[in-house]
Amino acid sequence: MAVRCVYTDLDGTLLGAGASLFRDGDGAFTLLPARALEACHRAGVEVVCMSGRRKAQVMEDARLLGQDSYIYEIGGGVVVGAEEHFLCGEFDPADGRSPHELIEASGAPALLFDAYGDRLAHHSPWHSDRFVSHLYRGTVEPAEANALLERHGHDGLRLVDNGGSHTGGRVYHLIPRETSKAAAVAWHMRARGYAPHECIAVGDSVEDMTVALAVGRFYLVANSDAPAVAANIVRTESGYG
Repeated sequence: MAVRCVYTDLDGTLLGAGASLFRDGDGAFTLLPARALEACHRAGVEVVCMSGRRKAQVMEDARLLGQDSYIYEIGGGVVVGAEEHFLCGEFDPADGRSPHELIEASGAPALLFDAYGDRLAHHSPWHSDRFVSHLYRGTVEPAEANALLERHGHDGLRLVDNGGSHTGGRVYHLIPRETSKAAAVAWHMRARGYAPHECIAVGDSVEDMTVALAVGRFYLVANSDAPAVAANIVRTESGYG
C-alpha cells in the first residue's frame, strides 16, 4: 500500500532513553529515528506525533521534526497548521474553563484519590499545566476505576492506561469519554483526506493500539509489554519504533 501518513507515539516509541531522538532504549547514540524521518520526507509521507504530553511539549517536538500537525494530551487536542480542534465532548472548553478544569470541578479526581489512596498519585511534575487530561501514575486497574466512575455518575469520563512509568507502576490519563488517540487520528485523516489504507501508526501502549481501528496497519514496538489485540497490529522485531 502507498503510505501517505505515519502517526507515531513519542515516549517509548520514536524517542529512546531520556526522551531523546538520538538515543536507543539502552541510551546508545543512534541515527535510525532521524533516518526514518528523512525517508518519510523523501517519500512525501506526513509524520504526525500523537502523545499524552502537554500541548507545548508536543508542539515543540513537531516543530523540531518539521511538521505542522500533532495530537496532544492523548487525543484531547488536534492541531493542523493554524487550526486547532478539541475532542472532549461535554468537557470541551466552555465559559473560559479548560477541559482539565471542568474535570476537576466534576469531583471525579477526588473520587479516585479517595478510593485508591497511595495506589494512585499525580504523575509529577508532568501533571501540571495541562489543558485536558489529569495525569496520574500508580497501580490501578482501569476497568475497575471506570466502573467506580460510572457508579458515581461520572460516565462521561474514563481512566486509560498509557504505558509504564520509569518510576514504576503505570501512567494513567483521566479524560473525557470521547477523547482518544484513535478519535484524534480519525479526525486528522478526515481533515487531510487520507484513507485508512494510506495510513500506519506506531506506538507502545494500550491506548496507542486503539489507533489500529482507524489506520490500515499498526506497529507495536517490541519494548511494549502490551499484547497485540487486533488483526492489523504487527509487533516489531526491535524496540523503539
